Amino acid sequence: MTYDFDKDFWERHWQQGRAEGPGTMGGNPPNPYLARETGGLTPGTALDAGCGGGAEAIWLASHGWHVTAADISSEALARAAERAAASAATERLRWVEADLSAWSPDAPYDLVMTHYAHPAMPQLEFYDRIAAWVAPGGTLLIVGHRHGPGTTGHGHHPPAEASVTAAAITARLDGETWEIVTAEEPSRTVTGPEGRAVHLDDVVVRATRRH
Repeated sequence: MTYDFDKDFWERHWQQGRAEGPGTMGGNPPNPYLARETGGLTPGTALDAGCGGGAEAIWLASHGWHVTAADISSEALARAAERAAASAATERLRWVEADLSAWSPDAPYDLVMTHYAHPAMPQLEFYDRIAAWVAPGGTLLIVGHRHGPGTTGHGHHPPAEASVTAAAITARLDGETWEIVTAEEPSRTVTGPEGRAVHLDDVVVRATRRH
């Protein structure tokens, strides 16, 4: 089975996951790698590429960042905006409905991040694309899926084309332009729907743009 990660796919995906609360798409806490990898950075402008339910964008905004949160799914953005309304950071958030394989920002960002986003283009080419939106001295943060035998991602059996490795990502970041800060493949267990444990194999890459 092949997947076409277009707007229709993601609208259906989010409509099928309407439930809220821990373990659901709209209720998950911010990714734990976000605080670890950005906690020491000076807040500035940020882009959350494929923001989904908005947990990471809201966390950044609550820590002083001015965040553009973009996603192809209007359903996801509506869910994210509702969640943000309960926070004190709404004035530092901008929600943008956009196909990230075609949309481009007007200016670079101090931080460009993506967490498990799967666009309507090859995964590594997507990372190439968003890396170009990082300002000199800025940070690129990629958190992706690394699928091994028997892994199920977030419980929906993501396809092989949505899987990456740290080595595959860093190989595309030219050493003259980028300093690799983090390149690792950790594993963790999270609470999924109905309270069941879900094993995740992750990829985390953080790089600083030299110029």
